[in-house]
Amino acid sequence: QARLVASGGGLVQTGSSLTLSCPANRVTLNYYYMAWFRQAPGKEREFVAAISWHGGATVYADSVKGRFTISKDNAKNTLILRMNRLEPEDTAEYFCTRTLERLRTPSLNSDYEIGGQGTQVTVSS
Repeated sequence: QARLVASGGGLVQTGSSLTLSCPANRVTLNYYYMAWFRQAPGKEREFVAAISWHGGATVYADSVKGRFTISKDNAKNTLILRMNRLEPEDTAEYFCTRTLERLRTPSLNSDYEIGGQGTQVTVSS
């Protein structure tokens, strides 16, 4: 398991922006799909966005499409989630993760590792 550590969360107002970061080694960045999930209190883990190992494919949850952007900074070995026009419904703990197997295109949320250290995002109305 990669045990990835997310950072960059905070308390912001509706309409604000935040950028989350998740350092990862080159093997993870180059051979695994990586994704962001979030979990609000009392709710299940929710898929947010994913990016392929080659960076050429991205997918987003409908709730964040057009507002969030997932990317990789290969020079800094970091997974990034840029979040714009934040809404109170985006309040959650955000986690970065990777697929259970390298070079595997995920089709289910269960294809991703569970765990790691999240970062709290709180959006006030």
